[in-house]
Amino acid sequence: MAVKYTKNFLDKLENLFAGSDYVLRYEKGNFKSGYCILNDTKIVIINKYFPLEGKINALIDILSELKFNPKDFTNKADQDFLEKLGQTTLKF
Repeated sequence: MAVKYTKNFLDKLENLFAGSDYVLRYEKGNFKSGYCILNDTKIVIINKYFPLEGKINALIDILSELKFNPKDFTNKADQDFLEKLGQTTLKF
């Protein structure tokens, strides 16, 4: 799957977090990677000053780190999107 740096693609990524146990927040912070994962409280924080491309890349990194299972999502579109996203690798 090709990563598209659009607002619509960002919305799809955000919907994955809305359908999971994790809470996604955009806040200012000095995170070395641009984001912070608080596993105990299931909160993901992304630097709100990141450009669109940075937010999308951070969310993809987080999704690969958290290893969400597509079968845990009730929405079929979210399941399909997560499966396709799992086949995506970022190249910097």
